[in-house]
Amino acid sequence: MAEEQFIETIIGVGILLFAAKLMAELFLRLKLPIVLGELLAGIIVGPFALGAFFIVDGHQVLQINDEIKILGEIGAIVILFMAGLEMTPKEFLRGGKNSFIVGTLGVVIPFFAGYGVFQLFGFDALQSMLIATALTATSIAISIQVLSEFGKIKSPEARLIIGAAVVDDILAIAVLSVVSSIAIGEGGVEALEISDVAFTILKVLAFFGIMLIVAVIIIPKVVTPRLWKAKGSVEGIATASFFGAAAIAGIIGLSPIVGAFAVGMALSTSKVFEKIETYIGKIGLIFAPLFFAIIGAQVDLRAVSWEILGLSGVIIVIAVATKLFGCGLPAMVLLKNKSQGLKVGIGMISRGEVGLIVAGVGVTSNILTSDVYSTIVIMVAVTTIITPIWMKVEYRKEQRKDANKGQPEASN
Repeated sequence: MAEEQFIETIIGVGILLFAAKLMAELFLRLKLPIVLGELLAGIIVGPFALGAFFIVDGHQVLQINDEIKILGEIGAIVILFMAGLEMTPKEFLRGGKNSFIVGTLGVVIPFFAGYGVFQLFGFDALQSMLIATALTATSIAISIQVLSEFGKIKSPEARLIIGAAVVDDILAIAVLSVVSSIAIGEGGVEALEISDVAFTILKVLAFFGIMLIVAVIIIPKVVTPRLWKAKGSVEGIATASFFGAAAIAGIIGLSPIVGAFAVGMALSTSKVFEKIETYIGKIGLIFAPLFFAIIGAQVDLRAVSWEILGLSGVIIVIAVATKLFGCGLPAMVLLKNKSQGLKVGIGMISRGEVGLIVAGVGVTSNILTSDVYSTIVIMVAVTTIITPIWMKVEYRKEQRKDANKGQPEASN
């Protein structure tokens, strides 16, 4: 059985990676976001689409098993470590106030808007809280990829997106911790104590602060050429460090990507920065497209009904609008630039693994129906697809404006 799973996994990785790069080439020629091509590749060849037709000995050739999902999660960790390398701790702290404001509003507004709207739709308090929690978290791996494509990873809006998304993720995980405890507890919403909620959120924030401080102080001293002379040792120790930090974050209850991001920031000012950046960039060439293809391959559109589509439309509108208003508007004020602020709002739209985790908690605890579960999955998929398209449109507009400004005025 173990050998069968191993073969199943390597076949899946091969198919998904090949399809992702094939679609990346096509989308590059069509001048569309490469990451979107990689996502669609997963949807097209996935087990719920073309993959369903390729069967050998009664089994689908491509199956998204637990091992492939783990590889996808590793891809997200690698992507966020790469993002951390692009931001020094000083830069993160300098934008700390702005990041905290945008990130906090990016959680508070989607949560309360989602909770209120779904209460009006007749869902009970706990169902509404779970759906609202799925609306809070942001998955910035896709936004980072688009920013990298356009060479904008060091731009003011990129720094605010990354900083706010870290705050957003920390708060979203805290909210998930609270809602999950209610979902599996006996007392329900009525047994909820405000003091318990505040303590959980403070605990999560304190952990990230401690992790960042420890990483900045210790990691550069550990990952140094003075200690590691053998070829590949620095790269290996750096990799072990960000995986270790990701594991610690996961054990505490944070998203593992937060730990990887912290270590990336810690190494952004180290003497081995260029060596690490070159190395991890090559690793990212494999894990990034695999991550996006695996996300796409998990989208199951077979059981979609008109009722599910209608509910999905509502949740998608809320998902988009609340991030644009919650993150985009304050970013416009803080950056004093309408275009950059809009890009921040768009960059925060994509939901990710936290939304899927919330949906899973709701289904396993028999709080959410399969229809509501499907709508959350569709919301995650749609927001993940529209984010890179919209961001690319905005950056194309910016490029055209810059090109027009650079042209000499026609003489009369």
